[in-house]
Parts: sequence; C-alpha cells; structure tokens
Amino acid sequence: MIKNILWMLCCAIILLNGACKSEFEKVRVSGNADLILKKAFEYYEDKKYQKAQTLFELVLSNVRARPDAEKANFQYAYTHYHLKQYLLGAYYFKTFSNTYLNSPQREEAAYLSAYCNYLQSPSYRLDQGASLTAIEEFQTFANLFPDSKRVEECNVLIDELRRKLEKKAFHEGELYYNLKQYQSAVISFDNLLKDYPESPDVERVRYLIVKSMQQLSGNSVVEKKQERYSETVKRSEEFLAKYNSGKYTKEVREIKKDAEREIKALVKSEKAASK
Repeated sequence: MIKNILWMLCCAIILLNGACKSEFEKVRVSGNADLILKKAFEYYEDKKYQKAQTLFELVLSNVRARPDAEKANFQYAYTHYHLKQYLLGAYYFKTFSNTYLNSPQREEAAYLSAYCNYLQSPSYRLDQGASLTAIEEFQTFANLFPDSKRVEECNVLIDELRRKLEKKAFHEGELYYNLKQYQSAVISFDNLLKDYPESPDVERVRYLIVKSMQQLSGNSVVEKKQERYSETVKRSEEFLAKYNSGKYTKEVREIKKDAEREIKALVKSEKAASK
C-alpha cells in the first residue's frame, strides 16, 4: 500500500514538473535546430535578449550554411550589445563584419564593433587599452566607409577619446611632478607635447616643464648643475617665445633670471678653483 502511494506521488511530481516547464525550457532542450532558431528570432524581436542569446548559442554552429545564418549572427552580436556585454559585443560585431563582406549590415556591424570598445573606455585615470582600440577601429571604419553618415560621429568620438588620453598623459606628468620625480615629469610632459601638440593644457605643460627643470637643477649634484640650469634657461626661452604674457609668464621670467645667475656663479666658481 505504502509502495503504491509513493509510486503515485513520484508520477505526480514528474507530471507536475513537465507541466510547469516553461516554453523556453521546452524549446531549449528540444534538440530541434529549426525550432530553436525560430524561437531565438522571436525572443529577439520581443526584446527578450537573454533568452534569444541562449538559444542562438545552441544552434549557430549548425546553421552556418543556411540563408538565415547571417541574420542569426547579426542578432546574436546585438544581444551582447543590448545586455551591455560590450567586450563580447565588440568581438562578435567585428567577426560579423569580417565574415559577411557583402552584407547590408556590414557597415553597422563595423561601427558597433568600434562603439562597443568606446563604451568600455574607462576613466582617464585607468588603463586606456579600450580607448586606443576604439580609436583604431573608428579610423578603420572611416577608411572603409568614407561616405557613411556615421563618419562625422566617429570623428567626434575619436576627439573625445583622444582628449581622455591627453588627460591621462597630463595626470601622469603632474603626478611625477608632485612626487618630486622631476626628470620623469619632464620626459612625460615632453611626450605629451609630441603626441598632443594641440592640447588645451599645452601652456601649463610647458610651465611645469620649466618648473621641473628648475627643481631638477637645484637638486642636482654640482657636476650636473650647469648643464641643467642651461636647460632650464632654454625651456624658459621656449615658453616665453610662445607666451609673452599670461598666467605663468612673470614667474617663468624670474626662473630664467635665477637660472642665469646660477650659471654665472658656477662658471665663476670653476674659474676660481682652476687658479
């Protein structure tokens, strides 16, 4: 009697589980590629991107030769974008663009590959690998599709990303300066001027180079003082040639005069020692 009751209870549980299984789960475990792909398209259109993505993943490798493979791969890439999975989104959009060269969606996919990298670009204080990749891909897009209406937006986003790289370079140079690592500060600021000559921070960068050389000269061993004070004078002259008046001009003139006085004193001292 007890065995019969337990058997009936088990059957009821099995039937109940089957009845409660969702449509999505039934499709997912069906093994029917046609049905799975059909429902993936439907879930995508209904904006149920997580379910669509799960179903696409089950069948994409099996539908490569089908006419709707292109649509499936494009929507699969888009599910990552909609779900804010930008690293994978960038990868799958780029793969689509490189695979379906004649697709009418190729331009959109190439743009979105770059845009997903743009969306991953972090604060200027952090590693800018995604920013560099986005810039490279936006430039590649503009070369591939020069007549696209998206080129103008690409240029705007490139400028935004380059400004972030400028800020990072300036922050690094300023950090060296604040840490009193003046030689590293000069090198860092020089690289910034080379890479971003149109930066809005150029005047302050040149000023901090002068200040760094002043501090570096004053803290140097005697053997290097004259050389470094001479470099301070040179950097001061470069600054004053560009900024004859401004926020830092008066101070830079004073730094130049002080450096020239130090050079004269060092030369006088050398002559006296040689007698």
